[in-house]
Amino acid sequence: MSRNPHRKPLTRAVLLALTSLTMMAVPAWAQEAQPTQEESDKPTLGSITVTAQKREEAMQDVPIAITAVSEQLLQDTGVRDIKDLQVLVPGLTVTSTQSEAITTARIRGIGTVGDNVGLESSVGIVIDGVYRPRNSVGFGDLGQLERIEVLKGPQGTVFGKNTSAGVINVITRRPAYQQSAEAELTVGNYGAVGLAGSFNSGLGDNAAFNVYAAKRERDGWMDVKTSNDRRFDRKDYDQNFHTLRGKLLFEPTDTLDILISGDFTSREENCCTAVQTTVGATAGILNALVGGKAVAAPGDDPFDRLAYSNRPTEQDIKDKGVSMEVEWDSGWLGGATLTSITGSRDWQAINGLDYDFSTADILYRNPDEDESFTGFKTFSQEFRLTGATDKLDWMVGAFYSDEDLNRTETYRIGPHYEPYLSIALLSIINPALGQSSTAPLFLSQASGRPYGTVFAGLGALDHYKQNAKSTALFTNNTWHATDALDFTFGLRYTREKKDLISDYSNPNGGAGCGAMLANQSRVVGALMSRGLTQAQAIAAAPTVIGYACLPWANPLHNAATRDTHQSREEKEWSGTIKAAYRWNENLMTYLSFARGHKGGGFNLDRVQSSDGLSSGGTGIVPVLDTSFPAEFVDSYELGTKTTWLDGSLLLNATLFHQEYEDFQLNSFLGTSFVVRSIPEVKSTGLDAEILWQPRSINGLMLQGGLMYADTKYGEGIPGGDFVAPTGALYKLQGAQMSFAPKWSGSASATYEWDVGSRYVARFNIGAKYVSEYNTGSDVDPEKMQDAYTVANARIGFGARNERWMVEIWSTNLTDEEYVQVGFDGPLQNVSPAPGNPFNTFNAFLGAPRMYGATLRVRY
Repeated sequence: MSRNPHRKPLTRAVLLALTSLTMMAVPAWAQEAQPTQEESDKPTLGSITVTAQKREEAMQDVPIAITAVSEQLLQDTGVRDIKDLQVLVPGLTVTSTQSEAITTARIRGIGTVGDNVGLESSVGIVIDGVYRPRNSVGFGDLGQLERIEVLKGPQGTVFGKNTSAGVINVITRRPAYQQSAEAELTVGNYGAVGLAGSFNSGLGDNAAFNVYAAKRERDGWMDVKTSNDRRFDRKDYDQNFHTLRGKLLFEPTDTLDILISGDFTSREENCCTAVQTTVGATAGILNALVGGKAVAAPGDDPFDRLAYSNRPTEQDIKDKGVSMEVEWDSGWLGGATLTSITGSRDWQAINGLDYDFSTADILYRNPDEDESFTGFKTFSQEFRLTGATDKLDWMVGAFYSDEDLNRTETYRIGPHYEPYLSIALLSIINPALGQSSTAPLFLSQASGRPYGTVFAGLGALDHYKQNAKSTALFTNNTWHATDALDFTFGLRYTREKKDLISDYSNPNGGAGCGAMLANQSRVVGALMSRGLTQAQAIAAAPTVIGYACLPWANPLHNAATRDTHQSREEKEWSGTIKAAYRWNENLMTYLSFARGHKGGGFNLDRVQSSDGLSSGGTGIVPVLDTSFPAEFVDSYELGTKTTWLDGSLLLNATLFHQEYEDFQLNSFLGTSFVVRSIPEVKSTGLDAEILWQPRSINGLMLQGGLMYADTKYGEGIPGGDFVAPTGALYKLQGAQMSFAPKWSGSASATYEWDVGSRYVARFNIGAKYVSEYNTGSDVDPEKMQDAYTVANARIGFGARNERWMVEIWSTNLTDEEYVQVGFDGPLQNVSPAPGNPFNTFNAFLGAPRMYGATLRVRY
């Protein structure tokens, strides 16, 4: 995707300045001033603690590639959710598609692809110790944050389950005994208004609580053109949510802590329309149907941010839950600590959708619970017993989760569906036939049904109910073989069982397909009446029937697969072994191997093929077995963690090689989502980070990182979808993986200085650079995204005692234009061959520049 070239010089200048500033750290070591006694007593970067191994440890002692982001840096860069976090973490990509409820995180180019909740997340989200079943369930205002740890590579030994690519570990602020209150008011462009506040207090000598509440609104940044009165909102990607979070801490004795947490979030917004990035010949058919402009025209700039839609994209997301963490220093087994984390979550989303992303009325679903619903109810329980001796840090634990997933999916067929398909089909078979004024009557003729009744009404109404139970036993232990040499052994046994009931129905939208299947000679006759020979008509008939019997209009699903029950069980081992050697107090190197696992599951979408098998080619036979196998990864790392200048400079680097087996690829092929197991995916590269707090420049903090990741699909992928030139996924063979830039880098500079004796000023600028990468699951060349940089900045002025501060900020400071996800225009792609004149491609865009001001007060 090409961007506005006039923006590139400024973008490059920002990146160059930040990179130069960070790289200047290296030759500055020898010039660094010796610390005074007062400075030596201050906490150093080397004292940063993380909980990557479920115990508090110094980050520089943990043999894992970690990016730890502090509370202050999160505030400076405006991070409120995991999507905001990606500007600070090289190798982390977070995207959204049809709804903000469909959010996917990727690390080192690896992540779950596509809009299908049947697939679990490759990157796990853990918030205050509670595992979230999908990335989208962890998307939202996270409240008051203490820190966020991004752990790279498989972490399935001690974190929840199914983390084959990494973990985003979110730690929010605990209650304190000192009474305090905080509030912030934010205003910005696009009519943004936000209000947040918190209160913290002790309850006697043994209890404390805090509560946080926020309300945020913003107008949409996407203009929407519509052609009727079925959609009233002329803006999209707005914001309207509120959240309430509370924590209650009990410490009845010196050895017992009980922390009870609860939260509720509601989002009622409009999201998400898409724009056309490549406009094919099908646009002319759509324009003719609406008597105007139904989609963008060739040459239109998608970054004019004008979408075409005639149906609402309202979304209603509710997320609530409670958890209890109990920590007891038992005094037995050498002072072992018993930790229990119990969590109960309830998440649900409703989302309207205009499937064709045009002003023509072709396919849509209404934003109500009867037609669009995805809900998770999850209970989880984790027990850990940890202890330490002079030679061994040990941990054993157990994990259990019970997840109920309910999903309702519908396809409503609009009045333009039948004439559009008639003209498009004839245009594909013979372009001259598509120009006929009677083309809209073609499918009526072929099916023997009156015009306008072939596909009218509710095409598909499907219900999915899935239960997933997971039980695991795990251990993670570090043996201090010598004062300098440590060995870590981790092992996890997981048993997982999933049961799915799929209820498919076609209330009134499949009559045309059924009629053609019952009398295929009528299809041949209709083609011959258009001027085809009998041989040509017989050859073209399967194409006509295939388009007439697309998944949402195929009554064979209704008859053959109703109330289909599927079940699968997995019993798998995963684990890790690490060796770490501390050469001195400032240098540690480590070598590690990890075996990761992500559970298999079921495709929660209608699947059909030529032979009724999921691996079969294009066809209309319902697939009864929509299961896909588990995904496995073997990960190797060689890393070093170094500390310089009395703890004021950290330099860490990791070489990694990851081999994935049966990688779960969920791809949208223009009409439905298909899940394919890719035999081999490899990711190899380097991950390096720097943190520098120069003692010679009081108040300056620099953070930067660089990642190179060569992440590729293997060769020789079997199956019809992977065979050129007709296979929809044939371009994957040996290709760089989608959403996997080879290079990414981040840099952040924060400077705080006194203004007189009473005031302080603070400035932060941070940027993320990514090299070019493909944004489509089928790696079509039309879905390439050029290299780009996104920068955020914030400057504040306030009281030195932190009672108040006023900040001016901007996200996407240079108004960079980039695509989040590219995809085939639904029903507007007829061939996977590049450059086909019929093909239209759409995209979900990244957000434009936003700016505003924030007032913070506290006591």
